[in-house]
Amino acid sequence: MDAVSLLMRFGLTNQEARVYCTLCAEGEMTGYEAAKATGISRSNVYTALAGLVEKGASYLSEGNVTRYTAVPAAEFCDGRIASLGSARDELIHSLPARVESADGYLTVTGAENILARIRSMISGAQLRVYVSMSARMMELVRPELEDALGRGLKVVLITEPAFVLEGAVAWHSEKERREIRLIVDSTCALTGDIDEGEFSTCLYSRKKNLTDLFKEDLKNEIQLIRLTEGRMK
Repeated sequence: MDAVSLLMRFGLTNQEARVYCTLCAEGEMTGYEAAKATGISRSNVYTALAGLVEKGASYLSEGNVTRYTAVPAAEFCDGRIASLGSARDELIHSLPARVESADGYLTVTGAENILARIRSMISGAQLRVYVSMSARMMELVRPELEDALGRGLKVVLITEPAFVLEGAVAWHSEKERREIRLIVDSTCALTGDIDEGEFSTCLYSRKKNLTDLFKEDLKNEIQLIRLTEGRMK
C-alpha cells in the first residue's frame, strides 16, 4: 500500500495526502509552490492545505507569504490515534448497549473485520481461549493472547512450531495459511478463512450446538497430533 493510501486511512483526502507527501519531500512551501509541485489546481491545493492544518498534519507559518510545513508523520499519526481513542470511548458510552443473539449466525467479511472480531473475542474472554490458525495469524493477535494469559485464562493453541507463546498450551501442526477456528469460554465460536483480503469470510456464532461441534473438532485435532507425535517417537 502506498503512502497516499495509508494517509487516507488516517482521515486525509486523496489530495490532502498528495500535498502532505509533497511537503514531506520538499519542506516548507507556499500554496503556489505546492500546486506547481503536485499538479493540483491552486484552489484545490489551498483547500487541501487548509484541511491539513485543521487535521493536525501541517504547521502554518504566517509572514509576508503564508507557508506550510508537514507535521512529522509519527506525530500526526499519534495525534489521530489519540483523537480516535477518545472518540471511541465517547461513542461506546453514548450508544445503547447491543443485545447479542444467542442463537444466530453472523457472517464476518473482510480480513480487517475478521481480525477485529478475533481480537475482540480474545479480549472479552473470561475463562479460556482455544484457537487454531497459522503462526503468521497468531503473531497478529499475540498481544491479545498475552493479555489473556496475564489475566489467568487458559489458552490452548494449535499452530505451527514457529509460533511460541510462554504460558500457553501449544499443539503443533502444519496449518493451512487461511484456516481459522476460535472458541472463547465455550460460548462463542468463529471459523473460516482470512487469506484473501476483502474476500475473506468467517462465520461467528453463539449457538451452543455449533460451539460444541467446534470444540469436539479441536479435541479430535489435538488427539490426532498426539497420535502422530507418538508414532514419531
